[in-house]
Amino acid sequence: MTLVRPALMGLFAAACLTTGAAQAADGLTVYNQNCAMCHVPGLANAPKFGDKEAWTPRVKTGRDALLQAAIKGKGAMPPKGGNPKLSDDEIGAALDHMLVAVK
Repeated sequence: MTLVRPALMGLFAAACLTTGAAQAADGLTVYNQNCAMCHVPGLANAPKFGDKEAWTPRVKTGRDALLQAAIKGKGAMPPKGGNPKLSDDEIGAALDHMLVAVK
């Protein structure tokens, strides 16, 4: 069994970041940094986080429809929640975080 020295792990991590191999942010982080400001208080008719009644008709449209709405924007919500730097996968992770709360 070969052990990797901590110093080498640090070099590997730095190489991953500089080559773009870093993992996408998790759904909770994306949600907290981009979505919560509207989905916690329900600004501009955004369905509140965890509000099953508000989310039910949206969930019935399917995850793909919800994802496309989040990516392209809908109503008062701008595309990608106003953060064009987010990847589609990051938007999907934030959506999944919100959907788990209403199951």
